[in-house]
Amino acid sequence: MTVETLEFDKPGSEPTKPFIATSRDQLLKAFDENVAKGRQAIAGAKDEDMGTIWTLIYQGRKVFALPRAAVMRAMVMNHLIHHRGQLGVYLRMNDIAIPGVYGPSADDKNPAG
Repeated sequence: MTVETLEFDKPGSEPTKPFIATSRDQLLKAFDENVAKGRQAIAGAKDEDMGTIWTLIYQGRKVFALPRAAVMRAMVMNHLIHHRGQLGVYLRMNDIAIPGVYGPSADDKNPAG
């Protein structure tokens, strides 16, 4: 949405309706579709597109206005990193091994392969 729009205006009176998957397959399908759409939008963006100001508005008030590149980094990438960290804590608290993402994790039994 950041690449395809100039602003996001969230009226406070409208409740946000989250997507709630009813099956693993439905969740994975939605994830894969959103990843493909996001990658396509980013790949199609030009440098000048990423310099364009994007604005977040909430209940009629401007929260911030930043270049799209800054929004992508701070509000999209960092937010995903934050939630990945939350997931790691959740897995630890439930005695579930944390899977490797960019290589083996400390929980891997045989990190060498």
